[in-house]
Amino acid sequence: MNTPLSRRTALQAAGATVLAAGLSGTTAAAARAGEANPALKLVTYPRPDAMATNTSFKVRARTVPDGEWQTLDIWRPQLEEINPETGSGKVYNTSMVCFDFRGSAELEVTYLQGGTAKARVRPDALGITPELLGDTLRFTLDDPRDIVVQINDETFDCLHVLTNRVDPNPPVAGDPDVIYFGPGVHTVPGNVLSVPSGTTVYLAGGAVLKAQVLFKDVEKAALAGHGMLHAGPGGVLCEGSRNIRVEDVVIMNPNGYAGTFGECENVHVRKVRSFSSKGNGDGFDVFSSTAVVFDGCFMRNSDDCFAIYGHRWEYYGDTRDITIQNCTLWADVAHPVNVGTHGNTDAPEMIENLVIRNVDILDHREPQMGYQGCIALNTGDSNLIKNVRIEDVRIEDFRWGQVIHMRVMYNTKYNTSVGRGIEDVYVKNLSYTGSHANPSMFLGYDADHAIKDVTFENLVLNGKVIADSMRKPGWYHTTDAMQWFSNEHVVNLKFLTTAEAEAAAQ
Repeated sequence: MNTPLSRRTALQAAGATVLAAGLSGTTAAAARAGEANPALKLVTYPRPDAMATNTSFKVRARTVPDGEWQTLDIWRPQLEEINPETGSGKVYNTSMVCFDFRGSAELEVTYLQGGTAKARVRPDALGITPELLGDTLRFTLDDPRDIVVQINDETFDCLHVLTNRVDPNPPVAGDPDVIYFGPGVHTVPGNVLSVPSGTTVYLAGGAVLKAQVLFKDVEKAALAGHGMLHAGPGGVLCEGSRNIRVEDVVIMNPNGYAGTFGECENVHVRKVRSFSSKGNGDGFDVFSSTAVVFDGCFMRNSDDCFAIYGHRWEYYGDTRDITIQNCTLWADVAHPVNVGTHGNTDAPEMIENLVIRNVDILDHREPQMGYQGCIALNTGDSNLIKNVRIEDVRIEDFRWGQVIHMRVMYNTKYNTSVGRGIEDVYVKNLSYTGSHANPSMFLGYDADHAIKDVTFENLVLNGKVIADSMRKPGWYHTTDAMQWFSNEHVVNLKFLTTAEAEAAAQ
């Protein structure tokens, strides 16, 4: 394990002079706009010359109504697609910009490849219809959002726009209990930065840290800022720690998971973004932890965006009180959300009190039937999934997979025993709009390893509310009506309208 950076080393790495020089030019126009109207401000950050760019887009931004246009630097995340015939993965370059603003911001996006016939700003739920002028489109953001601009339905040659609120009081080099990195590319000995208790690692806008950030048996520590973790051995690793905060940073193309949280308690991950293109390129994985909140994250990953597990490797214990909220998810491989799989056959564990709410799922592409599901509850290794609340989830048309997959399983690749079961799942206001979904599956293992008490309230598929009371032949199951499937080991599966659910609650 590496010794944390000394205060002197941290200050040298930060380059306070570089910060001042790097921001003075990029924020000059924003400052002038702010003089006229303090409610408006736009801050951009330089992309270090050592970091790769992409050439598909030109992007400018300004405050509304009459701020001065600023050209944004283009970053190059990488993404992956699996060939279903060979199993090999193909890596694609894509484009990303990031900036901060206060008030409203107008964006002007020019597709330099030409031939623009249509443009789409996602998530669709934001209701943003761009003005299309040849190969240039314009639209306005009233609040900081993370969005994807697609031209001609291109899957990979698209633009990811990541925006933050202007930080009114960011740390500066020399602040106590802060390890500070200013604009530029930074490394640390051994490529692992160990964070002491009570310390914040701060990545200023334009900073790129090529290292893993490690929270090991610490308390009240944080990683924050509008900079980036790039490559390295695996983004954020948090083990045996409490009261940890990770905010705003971008984690790009790590060699492994963007973040691993094992045997942790009270972790808050807010508005963190993740891109990956390598095998096992999960976003955030939770093992045997309690009270973990993911809030406002944007994830585009080459494996599960979120995976919630029990025991694996050296992590032991139940997983409880996990929340995924206000997030936007795009899984180029596997699941946007996967729960279960790993546990402890010798000392069975619980995965319980899981909340998934206000989530937009933009894409899901998985050729293997056993690994499909925009939201998958797959319990194995004698674990029990219990008390799951899924609410206000909007699923856009995806390339390949299922809307929902619930299965009590014994997957011999990963499991040493069958899961105990899935119980008490309530799904409210879930919608899917599209035509590519395979039938969703609800598969209990046997009578002793069943799925019990699953209720859907206001399930909407392509505009149609699905309920047990809807018109259908008397001998049809409700799942027959929308071509889903549940086997004989699924007990008390219900589909209700909102009115029926409210009446039943009285």
